[in-house]
Amino acid sequence: MPGRIRFPGALLAAALLASTMLAGGSAAPALAQERSVPETRQQVALSFAPVVKKTAPSVVNVYGARIERRPQNPFMDDPFFRRFFGDGGFGVPREQVQRSLGSGVIVDAGGLIVTNNHVIEGMSEVKVALADKREFEATILLRDPRTDLAVLRIKAKDLSSLELADSDKVEIGDLALAIGNPFGVGQTVTQGIISALARTQVGVGDAQSFIQTDAAINPGNSGGALVDIHGQLVGINTAIFSRSGGSVGIGFAIPSSMVGVVVASAKAGATTVRRPWFGARLQVLTADVADGLGLDRPAGSVVASVVEKSPAAEGGLKRSDVILAVDGVAVDDPESFGYRFATRPLGGVTSLTVLRAGKRIVVPIKLAAAPETRPRDPVKLSGRSPLSGLTVMNLSPALAEELSIDLAADGVVIGAIEEGSASARVGFKKGDLILAINGERIATSREVETATRERKRAWEVTISRGGTTVTSTFGG
Repeated sequence: MPGRIRFPGALLAAALLASTMLAGGSAAPALAQERSVPETRQQVALSFAPVVKKTAPSVVNVYGARIERRPQNPFMDDPFFRRFFGDGGFGVPREQVQRSLGSGVIVDAGGLIVTNNHVIEGMSEVKVALADKREFEATILLRDPRTDLAVLRIKAKDLSSLELADSDKVEIGDLALAIGNPFGVGQTVTQGIISALARTQVGVGDAQSFIQTDAAINPGNSGGALVDIHGQLVGINTAIFSRSGGSVGIGFAIPSSMVGVVVASAKAGATTVRRPWFGARLQVLTADVADGLGLDRPAGSVVASVVEKSPAAEGGLKRSDVILAVDGVAVDDPESFGYRFATRPLGGVTSLTVLRAGKRIVVPIKLAAAPETRPRDPVKLSGRSPLSGLTVMNLSPALAEELSIDLAADGVVIGAIEEGSASARVGFKKGDLILAINGERIATSREVETATRERKRAWEVTISRGGTTVTSTFGG
């Protein structure tokens, strides 16, 4: 049968697809949830064409660009040469345009598009090309590095948008289609199944619970759509596991439940995602600890500490409690807990199933946004210090939640680093906490400004990064 795709042995909703093909449209709702193994050759020889026709117009190409100033002298491309002569080099700096290519999904007919944050990271200009060849300048409404999602807006008419599926109802073995623009060759559709759910050790973002698929995903597919056989958006394709850079059948998508949270924040006019604040630090439950607690498997998260006056503290959560589930859904580790908790709507209450002293109890936690307990008071540092080029801010629960760092009693957080500055060259990172400068404790952003105002022959800076405190010495 020309133009048909054959799937021998696939787990296929045969009755649903058969009725779709015969009617040339949507299937009866009563069959929507049925899943069965094909029993006849006629049931197997079906096509995904109706699903593709419905969904492909909602998947777009996203192009990003930024201008970088680089030394004109060719020797300045050599790091060894730059080490001796500095980044200024010889001659007049030249401008070079850096570009990125990815995909995106229209999720609202009013022009809202979701893509990956890494597709447009650092980009000052973003363009979107639709499936019908129209191109538009896009406005960046929201970037969320925590989930690696971003929301764009274009001004266009006659847009086709995708409806978000309930990713909590996706099952391993369900058929899935990945739509995107791999390697810039043009819109491409690949087919596979849902290979696994709730993958947490992917290394992308920190609220992790990825959908895994064997549908081919390659560079350029980032930000594209993973859709189900009903034409609904299951997830945003984000990452692959590969030793060669190409697809080996292990791809990861951000579930539509998280996509919905980010889109809702953009629709509300926020420039950052508002999430519920938990207020406790969690650790992985090891096999030894699980055995000592009488658990049959090491699934859950151990409460390592609780922040005073946080929702966790007010709900009665205590150190050494083991969190087993959120609203009845099991969470195996801190990452899956973070995802499940972050997708809860603000304003309500969520119930945690907790193991305490050998007994299972239910702890209610209010779903409230982290407070801005003191002004951020951002200060951009200049002068002749190793901190020059940093933007530092006062730490608060809201800022700690936004940057995904542990809330400390004091310290000043690095909120931004100017590209090519002294601070960038010595290795400071966004999210580092500055605790002390030349032996003097630091509590506010203005104290950092004062401490770096005068030139010194040597600088001693103490920072906290990822829970580890380091003191480094730099020349003046």
